Amino acid sequence: MKLLALETATEACSVALWNDGEVLERFEIAPRRHAELTLPWIEELLAQAGMVRAQLDAVACGRGPGAFTGVRLAVAITQGLALALDRPAVGVSTLDALALPAMRALERAGDSATGVLAAIDARMGEVYLADYARDAGGIWIRRGEEQVIAPADAALEPHAVRVGVGSGFAAQDAALVARLGEWLARVDENALPRAGDVAHLAAAALARGEGIAPEELQPAYLRNKVALTLAEQGKPLPAG
Repeated sequence: MKLLALETATEACSVALWNDGEVLERFEIAPRRHAELTLPWIEELLAQAGMVRAQLDAVACGRGPGAFTGVRLAVAITQGLALALDRPAVGVSTLDALALPAMRALERAGDSATGVLAAIDARMGEVYLADYARDAGGIWIRRGEEQVIAPADAALEPHAVRVGVGSGFAAQDAALVARLGEWLARVDENALPRAGDVAHLAAAALARGEGIAPEELQPAYLRNKVALTLAEQGKPLPAG
């Protein structure tokens, strides 16, 4: 299986090429440069692998939640490429991709009890949040829905301690850590989602037959409001 994966929902920009289990990836923390970097990186990775676009079996992206502009960019490029190639698209949760390296680290350590909590700074006093644990068969599952929530309102089912990953743990002066500290074994607030992990999850989804028509790919914003009004920010309204 050969697939292209994009992840641009945070300040990190990354593109990955999955080639029968081998991954080539470009990754850079590049705020506001995603549109500039993504398409050239796609061509660079294809050239590095000695491939052309027509050899791709699918195109995948992190479909959010995250920054509105970055999520829209990844979805639009994925749709455009998949439509042009007549290939399926795969949308992967950005929070799932963020959580995946922590899941792998726990598995390598033989830790079958600790869960993972992924959080991305959503600005406006909120975080995007998802909670993960293993089921009775040892398979990782998301407990409940992805949510956008104020750190002070976050609550967890008391089933296990978690490893916390993502920028949401640094947001609002680490308010999420203060709220959930007793349930956090450790925190990596510098963790960012990567296209290589999107590719891994997308390949598994394709193997399960979960590819979709490109026009069916939808971003996951979790909220429709992108900014606080001046009044909500506590700033004076302009004189009119």
